[in-house]
Amino acid sequence: MKKLKSLKVEGFTLVEMLVVLLIISVLMLLFVPNLTKQKEAVTEKGNAAVVKVVESQAELFEVNHTNEKATLSKLINEGTITDKQAASYKAYYAKHTKEARSVAD
Repeated sequence: MKKLKSLKVEGFTLVEMLVVLLIISVLMLLFVPNLTKQKEAVTEKGNAAVVKVVESQAELFEVNHTNEKATLSKLINEGTITDKQAASYKAYYAKHTKEARSVAD
């Protein structure tokens, strides 16, 4: 019988793998909160843009319909804004209670 040659297999030790996992974990702890803050900031800016769109559409509605006051339901029925935009508008002013809404429900 042939003698089996013992091959020395190179690899990482358990300690080395644990050190790598520790480094990755620390980096995740540093970056994840920043990503969450950035996402919230982007969402807030997007909601502010939707508010401007809804208010602009309300102004256009009042220009076209001189005797009527614009409401969210009228804007939705006319098709100038979507239900999602109306919901974002309401959510924005629910969060920013100190600001006055210019378009009623």
